[in-house]
Amino acid sequence: MAKLTRAQREWRPGMKKKQRSTKMMFASTVLVCEALLAVFVTLAAFGLKRGEPAVVLSLGAAVALLCIFNCALLGKKIGYIIGWILQVVFFLSGFILVDMFYLAAAFALCWWFALSKGGEIDVENKRRAAAQEAWERANPEQA
Repeated sequence: MAKLTRAQREWRPGMKKKQRSTKMMFASTVLVCEALLAVFVTLAAFGLKRGEPAVVLSLGAAVALLCIFNCALLGKKIGYIIGWILQVVFFLSGFILVDMFYLAAAFALCWWFALSKGGEIDVENKRRAAAQEAWERANPEQA
């Protein structure tokens, strides 16, 4: 039998499901896409001989792994700060491959959109959950 997660072990009938953060999901999606971008940019820089092969490959792998590991930090403020730093790193990689200026600007826009709209959606979800809870307290027979 499969091992149960902590949430599954602690679940009881009637328990409310914890709302996941839309901002965190959007930001994680952008970071995973940027990790793929880092891999492909590394391969392009390697193929075009834009530096020492070992340095190019190791830096590219480090940036890709940092994007993936940063997804785990998005529950804290430091995760979003590292995300903005990664946006700057991708933009600065335009000095190695010029097309990265355009791609980095597009991904920075996606990052900003994920944080701003995801935050707005989270606030709206909290407002709706509070309104639903108030309605359920006022109408216990219908809930």
